[in-house]
Amino acid sequence: MAGQKRIALINDVTGFGRCSVTVQLPVISAMRVQACPLPTAILSVHTGFPHHYLDDYTEHMRPYMENWQENGLTFDAILTGFLGSEAQIDVVLECIARFKGRETILIVDPVMGDNGKLYSSYTPALCAKMRRLIPYADVVTPNLTEACQLLGIPYPAEGRTDDETLYRMAADIAAMGPRDVVITGLHAGERIKTYLYESGKGRSFDNEKIGRDRSGSGDAFAAIVAASLVRGIPLEMGARRAADFIGHCLTYAEELNLPWNWGLPFEEYLAELTM
Repeated sequence: MAGQKRIALINDVTGFGRCSVTVQLPVISAMRVQACPLPTAILSVHTGFPHHYLDDYTEHMRPYMENWQENGLTFDAILTGFLGSEAQIDVVLECIARFKGRETILIVDPVMGDNGKLYSSYTPALCAKMRRLIPYADVVTPNLTEACQLLGIPYPAEGRTDDETLYRMAADIAAMGPRDVVITGLHAGERIKTYLYESGKGRSFDNEKIGRDRSGSGDAFAAIVAASLVRGIPLEMGARRAADFIGHCLTYAEELNLPWNWGLPFEEYLAELTM
């Protein structure tokens, strides 16, 4: 198994709702990449439910990763997701210092909000701290809300923008350090657009808009992109594959009439990701 790729997942573990590590681990495994969670919290259900139980894992994160280092573990990529506090971002910065080697790909999914609004746990100070991860990243995968937060600019009216504006935004994020930027979930009438900025060049593609937003979609997208990159698959191909996979899951979710907070019924489609 010496040639098997390995990704460290810095994200929460949620029992019900198909988000975070609960989505990323099986998706990455289906792509024949080993997924190694570093939990930020343990939740019974995600915070999109009326009631949830949360066990904050911040105080355990540092000894957890120190033990990884003591055992000589290395990773081909590190993927960050939802971070609940400034203290957790400090731990992630330490994790990057410990485990990001010359060939290690760091993918930062700056989970902060959606549809022009921040999540309830995110303060201006926490958003500012999130920006500290960007210079170390190779790839950043924000949605439009998060891209605006990273740049400190207003969210556009009704979330509408054009490729010229998206190019400037992506280029400004790339100027902070990352080589590539993927802006996800852009609403374009009856389509959903993904904007790619790769090594100074921008382009976009779109998919059919299906149903409503569902928990875990961003987690699945970032996981498929990360696993693709460590397998040597080009960024655009990985992003298109992620968008197509999520589209299939959304179609099935609509057929089942699942509540939005039950997430993507991805289990039916994992075989699509096997390479």
